[in-house]
Formats: sequence, C-alpha cells, structure tokens
Amino acid sequence: MHRMEYLYLVPYAIAGTLIASTLALAPALHVYNIAGIFILIALGAQNWIGGDALAMLLLGMIIGYAMLNTVSAIFLGAPDDSTIFIVLPGQKYLLMSRGYEAAVLTGIGALGGVAILMLLAPFAVTIFVTLRTILLPHLHWILAVITCYMLLAEWPKGGDHGATGLARLWDAWKGLGIGLLTFVLSGILGIVLMYKSPVPLEMSFQNLLPAFVGLFAVPWVLENILSGTEVPKQHISKTFDAPPGVVARGIFSGALGGLFAAFFPVVTGGIGGYLAGHATAQRDDRVFIISQGASKFLYYVGAFCLFFLPAARITKGGMAGMLATIYTPQGTGLFYTVVAMIAVCGVLSFGLLLGYSRLAVWLVERVNYRYISLATLGILFALVYFMTGWGGVAIMLIATPIGGLPILWGSRRLNCLGVILVPITLNLAGLGPTVAAGLGILR
Repeated sequence: MHRMEYLYLVPYAIAGTLIASTLALAPALHVYNIAGIFILIALGAQNWIGGDALAMLLLGMIIGYAMLNTVSAIFLGAPDDSTIFIVLPGQKYLLMSRGYEAAVLTGIGALGGVAILMLLAPFAVTIFVTLRTILLPHLHWILAVITCYMLLAEWPKGGDHGATGLARLWDAWKGLGIGLLTFVLSGILGIVLMYKSPVPLEMSFQNLLPAFVGLFAVPWVLENILSGTEVPKQHISKTFDAPPGVVARGIFSGALGGLFAAFFPVVTGGIGGYLAGHATAQRDDRVFIISQGASKFLYYVGAFCLFFLPAARITKGGMAGMLATIYTPQGTGLFYTVVAMIAVCGVLSFGLLLGYSRLAVWLVERVNYRYISLATLGILFALVYFMTGWGGVAIMLIATPIGGLPILWGSRRLNCLGVILVPITLNLAGLGPTVAAGLGILR
C-alpha cells in the first residue's frame, strides 16, 4: 500500500482522541476498559471497520487518555497506578488554588513525551530489538531487583516519639512495616486472581480492573469523603512558573521512567516514574509533575507504538495485548502513520486538556467536594459491576482495605503494585504454580 493511502486512517485516530479525552474525565474509567468493549464490537462489525482502522482508533484513544486522565486524578480524586504520584503534589497545588496549573504542567510533560517519540522513531527497531534480545533471559531477576529496591528504599521514619524504646521502635518502623504488609497482601491477591479469579471468563480481559479500583481509587475517594476536604477558589493563570531548565529536567526524568516502563514487562508508569525520580534526585514539585506527565504518556503511548514496529513487533501493555488477539500490523508505512498521528493527536489532546481543566475548575468551585467524591464512588461501583459482575465487586471490596493501609499508616501506595509484581515475577522464575499450590489456590 502506498503511504499516502494511509491518510484515510487519520479521522479514526482523531475520533479516538475525542472519545477518550471525554471518557477520561470519568473517575477511574480506564482506557483499557473502554478499548475492550470497542474490540468486542469490532469483532461483530468487521465489514464496517478494518483492522488498521480499529488500530488507529485505539491509538487515538490511548493518546487522549494518557493526556487527560490527569484531570480526573487531580480535581476528582480517583487515581490509578500511573497517576498516583501526580495526585500527591497535584492535590497540594489544588489546595493552593493552583490545580489548573498542575494539570497544565502534566500536559507540558506529555508534549515532551510526544517529542521524545518523534526523535526515537527512526531508530526504534534497532534500539528496542537489541534491548529485547539482551534482556529477555533475565526478566525474572531484574523484576525481583526492582521489587526489592522499591521495598528497601522506604527507610524507617520517625523514632522520636514514645516513652520507651519499644514505642520509639514502633514509631520508626510502623510505616515501613505496613508497607511490607500491603505488598504481601496485594501480592497474594494477585496470585489468587491469576489462578482462580471470580471474574466471568468472557470478561477475563478485565481481570485486574476491580483490584486496581479497590487498591488505588476507592481508598482515595473514601478519604476525601471522610476528611471533608474544602477546595478553595482556583486561579486560572495565563503564565506558569516553569522556566526552560525546569521543563527540560522534568521531561528528561519522565522519559527515563516512561520508556523503561513502556518496554519492560510488568513495570507500570507509576513504577517507572518512581525509579526515574530516584535516579535523577527530584526535589522540585514542578519538575516532578512535569516528569510524571511525560512518564505516563510514554508508558501508555510508547508501549502501544512498539506494537507497530516493522519486522519487530513488541506486544507490551494492555492495549497491544488485547488488539494482538485479532490483528497483526503490517508495513513501514503504517508505523510512520502511527508516529505522525501521535504528534497530531498529542497536540489536539493538549488543547482539550486546557479546556477540560477549566471545566473541572468550574465544577469543583460550584459543587461540594464531598458530593463529587460520593458520585465518584457510585461510578466506581457501577463500573466494576458492569464490567466484571458481583465477582469483581467482591474483589474490589477485598482490595479496598489493602489499599487503605498506606493511607492510614503513611506508607507508599506503590506497594499495592504487588498485585502484579508478585505473581508475574514468580511465573517468570517458574515458581508461580508452586507458590499457588502452597497457598492452597491450586489443588
């Protein structure tokens, strides 16, 4: 096919961006959930939409989501694993009347992610095929090292309060101890979901949805409801305190984390951003927010872009995994069409980010934050029930107290990612079935 003939795919990418940009405003509604529904519909309408068109529609959706899911995370308080770090400084900005500025800073980081993908595109095949060849035999122990670093990097805090030595020891180790407990419990939950999930078989591609909602979104929303947070009047500024040096540092750090997460199995945008933050010693909130915007964009969009690499297709991430079951991309022309659409839809979604952030400011200033949180909780419950039934609701209810432990005891919420790190690392090492049998899951 001549490359100009790929132009008919452009409207599909733009339509996907518009759809996902709007749906991203719904708290905790992940693009993978919606994409799964679109793929099921496409299977029954193959005369109406071809494989390339469906792929381009999904590309636009993941671009729109990666840019705009920040809005619901900052203003409506329902983060997922890729936005949990953005929310922490983002809500601080929100309570300082600067929520709009925080949202735009993440968008600037995402635009930096677009630029990084444009620069890497001509060399992508050589770089990523070589990396895959080198790293593939070592995935299990690399994941184990990443997990150990995550746990060990949370050093004991405090130790100054208490009348006795034992009380001071508890004060120092309670956060770390609860963090380890959170990781272990979420890891056991992940093993159960991998080997004996109550989610109906026909919705198995949504297996982790209720767990992630329970671990990340519901505890945060409940905290907002119980604390009765009052959002002050927001200031929509026309300029931002982010000089070029700050922007460049943020994008560089985000690129390290996002590209690592996009390529490496199991590693999510949250983990990639966390590792990059440690590697570059971030201390500035502006650098941090920009870096997280770049990291999550590269994580979602970069991973899906790897699926279209000519002669070296790499299936990483939920979107590529679902699409790979029904479609195989072909040709260099399609790959460079994907690259071009990343640029076009990235700029389009940034413009939408500015508009939707203003809409979110209008909403939180006029509606009590507790009411917004209650509505969000209802949306989360309905989403889980609709996608996974009562089995999924049960998983969400089990995951919620696990996700609440870090909030109550001040440990890292990243420890909840044991739900995927533990079972997949064990499987890569060939120990998954043995551990599952030891826990009584396999009989």
